[in-house]
Amino acid sequence: MRAYLVGSGLASLAAAVYLIKDGGLSGSDITIYEARTAVGGSLRLGGSWEKGFVFPGARVFEKQYRCALELFSLIPSRSDPSKSIKDEILEFNKDFGWDNKSRLIDSDGRVVRSPGLRLRHVAGLIRLLLTTERLLDGKPIKECVPDDFFDTNFWYAWSSIMAFLPEHSAIEMRRYMLRFFHLLSDLWRERLIFRTKYHQQQAIVDPIVAWLRKRNVSFVTNAVVTNVLFVSGPQGTITANGLQLVVNGQETTLKIASNDVVMVTNGSQVAHYSIGSMTEPPVPNYDAASAPEWALWSSIAQGRPDFGQPNTFTGDLGRSKWVSFTITSTHPRFEDPVRAITGREPGRGGLISFKRSNWLITIVVFHQPELIDQPPGTFLSWGYGMYPDRPGNFVQKPMTECTGSELLEELVGHLRLDAHQNEILATSICIPCLIPYASSVCLLRKITDRPQVMPKGSTNFAFVGQFCEQPEDVVFTMEYSVRSARTAVCELLHTGRKPPPVYKGYLNPKVLLRTAGTLLSSA
Repeated sequence: MRAYLVGSGLASLAAAVYLIKDGGLSGSDITIYEARTAVGGSLRLGGSWEKGFVFPGARVFEKQYRCALELFSLIPSRSDPSKSIKDEILEFNKDFGWDNKSRLIDSDGRVVRSPGLRLRHVAGLIRLLLTTERLLDGKPIKECVPDDFFDTNFWYAWSSIMAFLPEHSAIEMRRYMLRFFHLLSDLWRERLIFRTKYHQQQAIVDPIVAWLRKRNVSFVTNAVVTNVLFVSGPQGTITANGLQLVVNGQETTLKIASNDVVMVTNGSQVAHYSIGSMTEPPVPNYDAASAPEWALWSSIAQGRPDFGQPNTFTGDLGRSKWVSFTITSTHPRFEDPVRAITGREPGRGGLISFKRSNWLITIVVFHQPELIDQPPGTFLSWGYGMYPDRPGNFVQKPMTECTGSELLEELVGHLRLDAHQNEILATSICIPCLIPYASSVCLLRKITDRPQVMPKGSTNFAFVGQFCEQPEDVVFTMEYSVRSARTAVCELLHTGRKPPPVYKGYLNPKVLLRTAGTLLSSA
């Protein structure tokens, strides 16, 4: 048996680990195809100290990520091979965990400490939670709660960390609230959120890749899989029997045996992301059809309803695109305002969102060093905007059209550092990154728009990643990627090792009372 994995994000990396651990495959029988030159999917790291770094996206997680933490327990840490990735995460968060005292900043620069919900808002949320997904099929969040819910502090804090807009899927909102019910009482302090010690490329991707390479797993980059060929069988079964791909510009067709397995990461949140500079905005590329991940899914879904509807997730750029930005600074005082706002040392304060920001800017100051071998005196931070098509408060143009310098000017305005603007600009490099499909996983959808991990009738083919369907768990998380990999390996190889069930904190009376107290605190 051989295994062919399309895409090199966390889902494929996890699948390769479980093919070896649970399925008993030799690493030399596993091939991972990546369309780009670097592996890592949405967790990859780009840039340099001289030109500035690019972190397209980042993921936070928590102790109930049962699949992800199990995976991380199997792999030695890059920075200390005597420990597992999981051990390093737990130790780091014990010593440097968040305790946010400034999750949300209002228009007067004051810290907001109340969710600001009224009884009608809480009642709307309860109705949403009690409504079945079938009744929410194709409905946006804004149809399920009072209109003024979107003016509450709770919504600003919730949406800026969970990536929701009022027009996004009510199904996804409901799943998120149930999945993270045990975190709602901690929404302001964020003490239950985990982070990695270093950037997730270095803390997660690199050590997993090293572990796989040591076991002779083959990574083929510059390899675009353009189609999966299938043959029909009895009783409606389908079997993958070939891959059409372009490797370094050369077209080829790879035969797949009936006892081989194929796993495809369908879709991508970071497809076609574009990078700007201090003097140039990112040049947009919105052509989903030319992105390998979307093009492959569209190709194999034609005529196969059970393979989902990829167009659902690429047709509303106004509600899926983000602009993120990474700041590399040597300014000795850049961290002072963060310390003043948060009352915490940099790296301990958590996410900070500015309520008056037209873009709804959110920033996070990393614990330094954020990168292995980071030079002394350097300082890294990251941020993003949820409404990048609006004009800024201080820079009168859309975030999508801003240079890195202009993004810094806007941030300086919200931090009330106008007097230090020139010196901050002179000692900082801000790299903007336009991500057309960042929130595509949250877009308005129907229940059938995402395919099952194992589509109906499949004998040797599975979907993994953020765009396959996994009831009860939530997208835009590392947990979702790893759970899909565990499920695919279990079902394809009949290992009997099903993923652990999704944690349901709302069934715990203590959690229920604590969350109710938080939501009703200002009602």
